[in-house]
Amino acid sequence: MSQHRTTTDLAAGRRIVVKVGSALLVEETCGTVHRQWLESLAADLADARARGQEVVLVSSGAVTVGRRHLKLNTGSLRLEEKQAAAATGMVRLAHAYQEVLAHHDMTVAQILLTLDDSENRRRYINARNTIETLLGLGAVPLINENDTVATDEIRFGDNDRLAARVAAMAGADTLVLLSDIDGLYTADPRKNEEAEYIAEVREITPEIEAMAGDPGTAHGSGGMVTKLAAAKVCLGAGCRMVISHGAELHPLKRIIDGERATWFLPSASPAAARKRWISGSLKPAGTIVIDDGAKKALAKGGSLLPIGVTVVKGTFERGAAVVVEDTRGREIARGLVAYPAGDAKRIAGHKSDEFEGLLGYRGPDELIHRDDLVLG
Repeated sequence: MSQHRTTTDLAAGRRIVVKVGSALLVEETCGTVHRQWLESLAADLADARARGQEVVLVSSGAVTVGRRHLKLNTGSLRLEEKQAAAATGMVRLAHAYQEVLAHHDMTVAQILLTLDDSENRRRYINARNTIETLLGLGAVPLINENDTVATDEIRFGDNDRLAARVAAMAGADTLVLLSDIDGLYTADPRKNEEAEYIAEVREITPEIEAMAGDPGTAHGSGGMVTKLAAAKVCLGAGCRMVISHGAELHPLKRIIDGERATWFLPSASPAAARKRWISGSLKPAGTIVIDDGAKKALAKGGSLLPIGVTVVKGTFERGAAVVVEDTRGREIARGLVAYPAGDAKRIAGHKSDEFEGLLGYRGPDELIHRDDLVLG
């Protein structure tokens, strides 16, 4: 088993998602961004980049920051007031992140997502490709929940689950939940002095779920329930997750230095978990028939290029699961296709430099990337 997946050393991660809770970002007395803390986080992120780690941020706090600047009351808000607060707060949060990261020559790129975006296949693929492209260009994706278009009551705490979905989407090997509690306990330590700290969890059992406490701050209401829900997503995606008390300066460095935290450690890598999901959990929506040359390329670990495709069967959208067959009708692989059926049929048998003329746009060179392909 790969070391970076099972170790509790944060520095061993390759692609890290860091989720920042509302209570850590906002000064309680005036509702402004806790600038000194954010600057220390930026320094930690710069250190991570210097180690060769890729970083994605998922930030709460937009409603909390925005409501202060709109002078909304301190009690519960109506849905439209929350949406207005989020619209104001997201601008201010993104600006604050950009300012502190710019001191380390790092560029922030904001992405607004909802949990539904992680469940709709087409939007999922688009978001994943955007994150991948930004990381490849050296930017730091800053992801906020898109509260401004919520149709239900905005649920503080969804960002824990959203962060886990983002980690799975991005193929991250580590999710860091910076919170107002230093880990998982057998009971709520704020209410039970006999609560025992748990350092490592490898499976979310009913006993573990029973340990979850209630939300505990006025700013954020993620609580342990949503953190365990996030842990389930991470473990299923082969991603480590750590819950750490993030209120002190340099929260990531403190984890590396051994500060108390709870680690959730998966049994499989992100790549292995993804392959298992593709091969066993998705119903194929179509079939791609390939020639012998493409078959040999796949056997050597290559991607499936359109030039090796002879027939495209079925009706499917981009990101759908398809079966890959040889010319004798034998299934040799399954994968997630990068083009919808109509476009796949147009570029079948063609080279990548012909795609734009055939489709009117230039898409990926691969019909199925090797990372999205599982050989039978």
